Amino acid sequence: MKRKLLLLSLLTAGAFVANAQDSTQTDPPLTITGSVDTYYKYDFADHANLPTSFASDHNSMSIGMIDIALKKKVSKAAFVGEISFGPRGQEQSLVPGASGDSYHIQNLYVSYDITDKFVVTGGYMSTFIGYEVISPVGNFNYSTSYMFTNGPFQNAGLKFAYTFTDKVSLMAGVFNDAWNSYNTISKMNNFGAQLALTPVEGWSAYLNVLTGKTSGTEFDLTTAYQITDAFKLGLNAADYSAADDAGGFTGVALYPQLAVSKSVTFGLRGEYFKTKSGVLETFGPAPGESVVAITATANIKAGPLNFIPEVRLDNMSNDAVFTKKSGAPSKSAGQFVLAAVYAF
Repeated sequence: MKRKLLLLSLLTAGAFVANAQDSTQTDPPLTITGSVDTYYKYDFADHANLPTSFASDHNSMSIGMIDIALKKKVSKAAFVGEISFGPRGQEQSLVPGASGDSYHIQNLYVSYDITDKFVVTGGYMSTFIGYEVISPVGNFNYSTSYMFTNGPFQNAGLKFAYTFTDKVSLMAGVFNDAWNSYNTISKMNNFGAQLALTPVEGWSAYLNVLTGKTSGTEFDLTTAYQITDAFKLGLNAADYSAADDAGGFTGVALYPQLAVSKSVTFGLRGEYFKTKSGVLETFGPAPGESVVAITATANIKAGPLNFIPEVRLDNMSNDAVFTKKSGAPSKSAGQFVLAAVYAF
């Protein structure tokens, strides 16, 4: 009897070890990614002069942020948690409704694959609106556009995505009415949707809308086409109307890029941005005014390290924002940036 019990115990232990080993082999590891960035910027007016997001320090060796993202998917369930530390994160936390801390939660959400084509996601997510993103790793230019600065950075909510084919997918969801906040000050009554299209290989297009009674309505088109192995062309167009006719903006930006080698790519961003009349405060032109911004950027890569030299020239329709070295009003402003971004 004892021998039978011993044999049964050994068989049970062996089965448990085998299952544990199999679980270890099939359970994917936790993925850790992120970036670190630092920069030097010089405004040609010899003082801080351009009111766009991030990289605001003048004539100083400055830091952006350290960004750390944790990701894991087991079977049909997945999560993403991403947090940043540093001035770049702090500037995001200074938007209305945010905490003002020196850290900022970029993403914190869970998702579940209901089917292979149907996925539900809930939590705090980087916005689906726009061409540019918060992390410098995801952008070609180091400075950001006026459309990015004045649009949402993040949206908290619940969304559903369905992939019809490898060329067409649709996302729709409900989100907090307060942009960039995971503790809404009003209600979860924003509606958002994105139609994603891949007409041909190398060409992607996204038609986006985000609308709410308090936050207003933004329509957005984001598209990029890898025309040749060396030449890529991107486009972002957006129209935002604040609630109660309080103002808004209209903008369009082109992003041509030319790779001259495996490690060196040159690009331009040409943006036209116009604010609508109203009481809404925007970062950039005064209500009813416009700006044309031309940014010339290079990406010089050495493994995971990307050096980004950049020259930017902005020209406003009036002299209410920029100033000269003397402090007198000016319609134009310019800056030079040299940034280093390390991705891991």
